[in-house]
Amino acid sequence: MKPRIKVITLAVDDLERSLAFYRDGMGLPTKGIVGDQYEDGAVAFFHMGDDLILALFPATSLSRDAGIEVTQARIGAVSIGHIVNSREEVDAVMAQAASAGAVIANPARDRFWGGYSGYFHDPDGHLWEIAWNPEWTLAE
Repeated sequence: MKPRIKVITLAVDDLERSLAFYRDGMGLPTKGIVGDQYEDGAVAFFHMGDDLILALFPATSLSRDAGIEVTQARIGAVSIGHIVNSREEVDAVMAQAASAGAVIANPARDRFWGGYSGYFHDPDGHLWEIAWNPEWTLAE
């Protein structure tokens, strides 16, 4: 296997609600819901830069597609890291998430590893970390 990840798919309970959170609340670009002409095909895609795509897929549809049972255990099993260029940007994204309806799990603060980050849960409980690391630089 080559070291490459292209799509991160999040199982969601209400696709419209999750679309509104990420598109309207967080400002992520999307063409909206596509594929709804197919049974279990409705999905929303967000291009996250560097060829990474965030997909929102109804939990029942994902479970059918993958051949697994639907699970509600989403909180804290995995965190999605969003890296920014400054402490101030961490604070701004955390405030934006809170305004959009996210639940702040751990407010932004200095971390033991030398950076600054905070955590929030999206409307479906997926855990996001917004982080600044003084050793990482981002091309804008």
